[in-house]
Amino acid sequence: MEGQQFHEMGLDDRLLKAVADLGWSRPTLIQEKAIPLALEGKDLLARARTGSGKTAAYAVPVIQRILTSKQSVREQDVRALILVPTKELGQQVQAMIRQLTAFCSRDVRVADISGKVDLSAQRPILMEKPDVVVGTPSRVLAHLTAQNLVLHSSLEMLVVDEADLLFSFGFEADLKNLLCHLPKIYQSFLMSATFTEDVQALKELLLHNPVILKLQGSQLPNSSQLQQYSIRCEEEDKFLLIYTLLQLRLVQGKTLVFVGAVERSYRLKLFLEQFGIPACVLNSELPVQSRCHIITQFNQGFYDYIIATDEQSLADPTAAPQTSAGKGKKKKSTERGGKNKDKEYGVSRGVDFQNVSNVLNFDFPLTVESYIHRVGRTARADNPGTALSFISHTELDLLSEVQEALTGENSESALKPYQFKMEEIEGFRYRCRDAMRSVTKQAVREARLKEIKQELLNSEKLKTYFDDNPRDLQLLRHDKDLHPAVVKPHLKNVPEYLIPETLRGTVNPLLGRKKRKRIVKAKPEGVMKSSFKKNIRGKNPLRSFRYSGGRNRNKKGQTGKS
Repeated sequence: MEGQQFHEMGLDDRLLKAVADLGWSRPTLIQEKAIPLALEGKDLLARARTGSGKTAAYAVPVIQRILTSKQSVREQDVRALILVPTKELGQQVQAMIRQLTAFCSRDVRVADISGKVDLSAQRPILMEKPDVVVGTPSRVLAHLTAQNLVLHSSLEMLVVDEADLLFSFGFEADLKNLLCHLPKIYQSFLMSATFTEDVQALKELLLHNPVILKLQGSQLPNSSQLQQYSIRCEEEDKFLLIYTLLQLRLVQGKTLVFVGAVERSYRLKLFLEQFGIPACVLNSELPVQSRCHIITQFNQGFYDYIIATDEQSLADPTAAPQTSAGKGKKKKSTERGGKNKDKEYGVSRGVDFQNVSNVLNFDFPLTVESYIHRVGRTARADNPGTALSFISHTELDLLSEVQEALTGENSESALKPYQFKMEEIEGFRYRCRDAMRSVTKQAVREARLKEIKQELLNSEKLKTYFDDNPRDLQLLRHDKDLHPAVVKPHLKNVPEYLIPETLRGTVNPLLGRKKRKRIVKAKPEGVMKSSFKKNIRGKNPLRSFRYSGGRNRNKKGQTGKS
């Protein structure tokens, strides 16, 4: 089985053609190991880090088995159920299966029912009995209870993606109730980035004599691919540092900034707006269509910065004892204020952000698993990436937990100190304080309301319009200024005297570009001035004033005499 290629796995030609169209020349390690075992009918429990191709590792054998059974059985039925913890991941899995079934879409139909719409709206889709159903456990259970979906006789395969997150997202009861509706015999796949006690409990529930694949001992790529740094900085310094990194372009490429609460995401967005730095906000209060649209546009290169709220760790009861007192108070207030939060939101987990160069932990995650999932958004597949965590004194215990969990076999620390001289950017502090004074609680509250209203309008009223006019959807941007805070135009420009000497001329391509433009413009001006002086030498008005004035006086005198 070593080094097996896609064409050696006995896959259908239509599936191989779709794989070739996706540009996959050879399977990743998880695909190479899992696909042949799955095609043999074995149950699988696979751990592989994020970005390793787990989705295709189960999607390919699911599609292949459906294509094989369709040769003998003509009856249309739901043969595969894929459970995911979040709606965003549900949409992504559906998109992946549609790509893989591009040449056999009539034979293999997929439906994603994780979206938050009325059950009755999804009923017609399920009545057609799609071959593959993707959804969150609570949504699938609701349809099973309403008898829109019947699985006890037809189901052949069950997949649980990001299995380590299902229990922490509060799906334990739903999952156990859902199992009552399944047949006694079916093939199961459990895919996970980490092996937690929850995953062990799921294994007991769902798997029968599984093959366990523990691929890549490290849960994150090694230091040659993913560089992880941490820097000690308190609350005000966090804002000062992120301003410096983004404004001086010390952070290059697409960047995900993670914060711990919705209110924090708007505070940071409004703060960056003061300096003309546009960023999108992504959190559980936004409608699901808006969230998925933001992710799609980010992947297409519309935006450089997303400020994402990783709130799920707050709902995890195991995370509560680890929080400090101050942190705990802040979290309670955000939960109390967030009545309309979507419990099935999860942006640090499972969602495929493409070509992310950097992950900035503005607020440090509360658990090791959350850190792995956040940082796993960068350095995916074989791409390099950087993760930088801002650590306040209240987050030091959390940092040491992560350090302990990720320390390599050679006892080398995973997170290296970020060598940055804070005293060199002291000149920017007054600007940051000036900007922070404008970002009041009232401004943050207004920004939240404005953004939600804006996104609801985009999401609901314009949905049918955009269905008919997909090109116009590209014009809908999510990083527009919210402007409830007073914006001071002078803060957008960085005077050169404020830039640390060590960084002048190297760090700010924008500044360099402006300078070059100015120099180009200055040349003709200089030429014009010098020629002006040459041509009108001797006609300096200060020298010729008396002379011309005298002549005018004579003329006036002559006209007066006549």
